Amino acid sequence: MILAEAVRSGFVESVHHGSVVVLGVDGAVQDRAGDVIRPMFPRSSNKPLQTVGMVRAGLRTADPADLALISGSHRGERFHIDRVRDILAAAGLGPGALRCPADLPLSVPDRDAVLRAGRGPEPILMNCSGKHAGMLATCVVNGWPLDTYLDPDHPLQVAIAQTVAELAGEPIAATGVDGCGAPVFAFSLTALARAFLRLVQASPGSGERRVADQMRAHPELVAGTGADDTVLMSGVPGLVAKGGAEGVVAVAVPNVGAVAVKIEDGSMRARTPVLLSGLRRLGVPVPALEELILGGGEPVGVVRATW
Repeated sequence: MILAEAVRSGFVESVHHGSVVVLGVDGAVQDRAGDVIRPMFPRSSNKPLQTVGMVRAGLRTADPADLALISGSHRGERFHIDRVRDILAAAGLGPGALRCPADLPLSVPDRDAVLRAGRGPEPILMNCSGKHAGMLATCVVNGWPLDTYLDPDHPLQVAIAQTVAELAGEPIAATGVDGCGAPVFAFSLTALARAFLRLVQASPGSGERRVADQMRAHPELVAGTGADDTVLMSGVPGLVAKGGAEGVVAVAVPNVGAVAVKIEDGSMRARTPVLLSGLRRLGVPVPALEELILGGGEPVGVVRATW
């Protein structure tokens, strides 16, 4: 299904195929395009659901806001990295316990600062280090092995998988390995939207609601300065958003509904215009986040939703 098109100087230069589902406040499908039933890997859109699994398994953080970082894909800004260190230190661990791959910050200024200081890629700078710190802290609470915390058969990952399946409302179709080395679970796009709706509409004090509340209260910890997830949550009251690699994003607004998007070829530039179009169909006022096409540093086109 064609969901979006890139228009440069008045001409369509490319189209983007994919799937999108819009759920109403009751969780029923209100609108859809493409295949919203076939299992797919939500990639980092899984993270808030994984955090709920950690909370249910006993994760407690010194600062409740840490749940937002654990659920996010941070840009490696200084305040992100300091908080990851604090989560590890509170568990009696250091950065050496992280099993995510070494990387540089996604934030260009922070990446440049690291390189100017003569440093290189480090696991703690990787955008998933918050999630990994949360996983390690959960293992410490339970006395579970630390070296193998990424093994799908590890008690931590078994507990997380059970929670993800429950929130999704359908069995996990497959377990893969995400870019950070942690297990990633496959299920339908509709199930992803349903899970996000459950997060924002859960009872106060529940693990689901605690995660959603901290993400909404601290959107800068979920992504970072200028990032789509942060801008969306800052601009739309009550909204929870989490994007993922390969063109995935899911959002939910309490008492309104949820939207989930998967761009078939993994294009990241098409997902935001399609997401915003889904939110508008729910009557949600959204910030201006359309994807501009630049030529010579100036806007010469736009990627727009067409479904």
